[in-house]
Amino acid sequence: MSESFFKIVLHAPEIPGNTGSLGRTCVALNAELILIKPYGFDISEKAVRRAGLDYWKHVVLKEYDHWEHFLAEEKPPRDQIMLFEKGDGKPWHSAPYKKGCYLVFGGETRGIPDRILKDMPDNYYSFPQYSPHIRSLNLSNIGTAAAYECLRQINAPN
Repeated sequence: MSESFFKIVLHAPEIPGNTGSLGRTCVALNAELILIKPYGFDISEKAVRRAGLDYWKHVVLKEYDHWEHFLAEEKPPRDQIMLFEKGDGKPWHSAPYKKGCYLVFGGETRGIPDRILKDMPDNYYSFPQYSPHIRSLNLSNIGTAAAYECLRQINAPN
């Protein structure tokens, strides 16, 4: 595989099917998948593999024990970290996507920890939710939407 176009980072994912689905998206779009512990499941669970189908073996996967471990090892430029969380972030499509950037999503019920959002308020983006009946959007859906917008903005080849 050639150098990845970008990275999808899941901070403390809780649902194996979402992780598996985003792994499959990563394979399709030549992106890396980065998982930051703790997980709400065992990474070898059948549900992760089932959602990723037979593509899971092709996922370029990195795992980190915690956020600080991720920052120390990856050394991502601060301006290339995009934090996606519900709330009052800037519009998701306005993120400064570029090749090699990091699209960061929090766990399904907990989201990205406040300490991370407060440390990087300029890197905070959100997807609109107009109905008061919806608490959150599906992680694999918003991860895939952001991934395709990133791909569009970096002008990756078709």
